[in-house]
Amino acid sequence: MKPLLIKNGRVVDPAAGLDARRDLLIEDGRLAALDTRIERPDADVFDAANLVVAPGFIDLHVHLREPGKEAAETVSSGTAAAAAGGFTAVAAMPNTQPVNDSALVTRFILAQAARGPVRVYPVGAVTKGTAGEELAEIESMREAGIRAVSDDGRPVWNSRLLRRALEYCLALDLPLVDHCEDPHLAAGGVMHEGEWSLRLGLRGIPALAEELPVLRDTLLAKLTGARLHLAHLSTRGALEFVRRAKQDGVRVTCEVTPHHFTLTDEACRDFDARAKMNPPLRTADDVAALVEGLADGAVDAIATDHAPHSETEKQTDFESAPFGVIGLETALALALEKLYHTQKISLLRLVELFSTNPARILGVEGGRLAVGAPADITIFDPERRWTYRAAEGASQSHNSPFDGWTLRGAPVATLVAGRFAFRQ
Repeated sequence: MKPLLIKNGRVVDPAAGLDARRDLLIEDGRLAALDTRIERPDADVFDAANLVVAPGFIDLHVHLREPGKEAAETVSSGTAAAAAGGFTAVAAMPNTQPVNDSALVTRFILAQAARGPVRVYPVGAVTKGTAGEELAEIESMREAGIRAVSDDGRPVWNSRLLRRALEYCLALDLPLVDHCEDPHLAAGGVMHEGEWSLRLGLRGIPALAEELPVLRDTLLAKLTGARLHLAHLSTRGALEFVRRAKQDGVRVTCEVTPHHFTLTDEACRDFDARAKMNPPLRTADDVAALVEGLADGAVDAIATDHAPHSETEKQTDFESAPFGVIGLETALALALEKLYHTQKISLLRLVELFSTNPARILGVEGGRLAVGAPADITIFDPERRWTYRAAEGASQSHNSPFDGWTLRGAPVATLVAGRFAFRQ
């Protein structure tokens, strides 16, 4: 590979406390130099004037659907969408068909990912078939390459089994990612339980269906000392339990999605299934609480919960449609639009949420622009205005509530190991 020189960019690296104009030199897939001015006549030059240069973004929560549901997404199309969204790596959730509950499936996903443009970190199932009855082959999956375990899409509702899983993960130094949902309180619900569910005549999912499991999970994490990561928090009460647990020394982290800090349950008013997800869109007060948590550090990461579904699956009545929306190609723009341009957070904090903290949570390389480290880099224009057209995106599915939105801020280039995975 010819050396690559990225010049004149605004380099934002929370790990180093850096927010300043710098040049970066990339050689052999790694960051070779970072300085105020670098000259290398033999290098290709990328002019990053007026652009932000950041350590590569990592999405902690993505559904790539392969194996089993390739009509909605494949590892190839999902990673292409990730690259177009500015992500250099994604954590692939295990609820595929078959479920990623064995080393065999883990190795298949990694083999598919080897041909894709970005890194894929498989997440193994906590229980066999995510059925919540018997622990999966966690140790063999770890040896095969998983970086976390989760039954995402389903909670690990048996508290005794969850305790055993946490103890096992502690020994293997793996985070356990839980989808916090009381299946009895949520049963049959299709949106948030509140004013809009009453207006629309739809069965609701109460906030308590998320908050009770969050409290239980943090208590079990305190008991075991294990690392717990809570997926897609959506309510003020759930975040308050996380705050208290952190103050009590519990090893808990959490993520919030762009759709949960951008939209409220009013988005369901036209019975558009693109606004149907689990956990559901909540109230304006919940959105305000999530934004507060993103600003003050209570929330550790922004993750998309990218959940592709085919047109035929989503184009049905609201109650019958599956939960889930895509989000890889709009996440950065929504965060810039709703958090940075509104002066809720700084660029340092935004990069921390997208890169530095996700790398720490997964325990992977990345999250900082250190000389000698792999050159995984996200370059974006915080000011560029554009209109998102889901049908024109890289994902095979188009189930986005943001289709047609005009946004401010966009990825310009995504580099993985010094190579362009995406370039505008």
